[in-house]
Amino acid sequence: MKMMKHELMVTALTMVVRIVALAADTCNDIHTCGDIEIPYPFGIYNNNPDCFSRRKLMPLSCSNSKIYAGNNLQVLDINISKSQIELWFYVSKYCGIGKDSNTTLTSNFCTISSKDNKFLTVGNNSFGYLTSYTDEGISYSTGCLTRSFGDPRDIDNGKCTGIGCCQVDIPPRMTNISIQAFSFDRSSQSCSYSFVVKNGNYTFSSTHLSQGLPEKLPVIFDWTIGKGNCTSAKNNGVDYGCKNNSKCDDKDVDFGYRCECNPGYEGNPYHPIGCTDIDECENDTHECKTKANCKNAYGSHTCFCPRGSYGDGTLKGGCQQNSRVQKIVLGGVVGATLFLLFAGTFSCLIYHKRKFNKLKEKLFEQNGGLFLRQKLSAKEYSSSQSTQIFKHDELKKATKNFDQSLIIGRGSFGTVFKGFLDDKRIVAIKKSNQINKSQIQQFIDEVVVLSQINHRNVVKLLGCCLETKVPLLVYEFVSNGTLSNFIHREREVNNETWKIRLKIAAEVARALSYLHWDVTIPIIHSDVKSANVLLDGTNTAKVSDFGASKLVPLDQTQVATMVQGTLGYLDPEYMQTSQLTDKSDVYSFGVVLVELLTGEKPFCFGGPENSRSLAMHFLSCLKKDNVFEVIQDGMLNKENEQEIKEVSVLAAKCLRLRGEERPSMKEVAMELEGMRLMDKQSWIKDDINIEESKYLLCKGQRGNGSTY
Repeated sequence: MKMMKHELMVTALTMVVRIVALAADTCNDIHTCGDIEIPYPFGIYNNNPDCFSRRKLMPLSCSNSKIYAGNNLQVLDINISKSQIELWFYVSKYCGIGKDSNTTLTSNFCTISSKDNKFLTVGNNSFGYLTSYTDEGISYSTGCLTRSFGDPRDIDNGKCTGIGCCQVDIPPRMTNISIQAFSFDRSSQSCSYSFVVKNGNYTFSSTHLSQGLPEKLPVIFDWTIGKGNCTSAKNNGVDYGCKNNSKCDDKDVDFGYRCECNPGYEGNPYHPIGCTDIDECENDTHECKTKANCKNAYGSHTCFCPRGSYGDGTLKGGCQQNSRVQKIVLGGVVGATLFLLFAGTFSCLIYHKRKFNKLKEKLFEQNGGLFLRQKLSAKEYSSSQSTQIFKHDELKKATKNFDQSLIIGRGSFGTVFKGFLDDKRIVAIKKSNQINKSQIQQFIDEVVVLSQINHRNVVKLLGCCLETKVPLLVYEFVSNGTLSNFIHREREVNNETWKIRLKIAAEVARALSYLHWDVTIPIIHSDVKSANVLLDGTNTAKVSDFGASKLVPLDQTQVATMVQGTLGYLDPEYMQTSQLTDKSDVYSFGVVLVELLTGEKPFCFGGPENSRSLAMHFLSCLKKDNVFEVIQDGMLNKENEQEIKEVSVLAAKCLRLRGEERPSMKEVAMELEGMRLMDKQSWIKDDINIEESKYLLCKGQRGNGSTY
């Protein structure tokens, strides 16, 4: 079989429509060809060169009641409103070397419709390309492939899924196209087919692989008129193609423009007469109650009511007789309806308000409100410093209904909002995640005890709200962020910074010592970390977040609890035994000291294995006599070298594995206060050397010789 090429060079497919406003047009004598109407500005090219050159239309010819574009592309339809033309277009195929048939189409003002067509390749081991070329020599392609290595019976008839048949969407604005079909097996005798086809006009069948496809299939092309856009065409005057009551559209096109009728008009926007008004009243496309209530207007219509009645005359509103009795009756009905509506709404509001108040009372009782009132009425809690019971409406107003923009912190135990009370106080309102109903009494006991804490380095609990599913806690507001932010966001580090850090360490130690030793019932914080230390405007430290705290009865030194806390700060002994003691807080405070010294975070997932735990890495450096290497850059100098060494050794004491070998928080607080004031004798002598540091570290060795 000799090579065949359908070189469909429709070079005159340039739809630059120069429409002249003439009542008669000799180039438009033939309006139909067979059963197909040829709409203006298209016409039949009847060997009249002057006619065709003036109109510059696609050359259409009529033969045997069929319209053809160019040489031999049969026209199936011309759609003026969509600016589209439907043609029979050739299928490209490849049946071995020298047995191929490729399809090309040259058209500067006609593109393949990307919405109404698909590009397909059919074959056993086939692939195909659809390529577009511009006048500037730029090209781009799309395509697909299909390979079948298994049983041909696996091919699914009726579906183009990639086995035997593949399909892709067509990119927009493809013009001057070339379609090529290929086979992976060049010597194969089976054929490969590539083609563009109108959506819904091709159904794949396995028989096509052996029996072939039709020579041509329908394809939709988009066309435009003119060379410039809407603005340049309007400025060109006589050549402007959009006539009366129409508008120009040049969106999503690379060249030319389209015309369409204005809303309320119909017809051919290219015809010299232009678009004509739609009489909605006559063709029943109006919105009026009846045709008699409709009045046509240019481009629209109006609805009205006849004299003696009122209304808008539409299907929805209609018309009513205008009589005094009807007005009175209507007024009475409307009045009664409004009264009943108002009464029903008022009753509904009262009902829901009572229901909501009962719900708040129920929640107040469930959350231990009565028990809390009983506690607060006791003589020992009758001072002005006792807990305040807040109303839910009061806190809702203070936080603008718990607006997300007022969130100042999130944690494992809840979310903290900034609130503004009516008495001008700024507070922090903690909305807990959950509470165990079986521990309500314990929760109330803790609230009462925490409210009695009055220490300048502990965030003050002002009160609570028990009218919600989960109780709300109200604390004093501390303005300057967390210690964690202070450490890890600080850029310039110097001796003054070290003095502030030493002051903060002493204040945190003093607060924890107070909680362990000076309150009526000792409190173990159990989640000591830099993020739970707040700073006010003068960088005064305030310990916060008692969500995990435990009250320790006076006859007990430890509390059995499920392990909870923050990775990097957790006491190793607590993790092994689940026994929470005051020495657990000492270990966590030791990590905070190391954080203050190094400026590093307590745990680094991405670091080397031997330095992921800041505490273990710090102890290792201290033991090797190179602890100064891990001190934060810019903080160490001759003035504070001795203090930093002393704090490093104190941190090592706090980080001993065995809790009983750690100092108490009272001892730690005294040690730090002595360093600050320089007028108290320190446990650690000024002439401390590294050998003594090693002794302190090795004192905590286990029986098997391992150190920490």
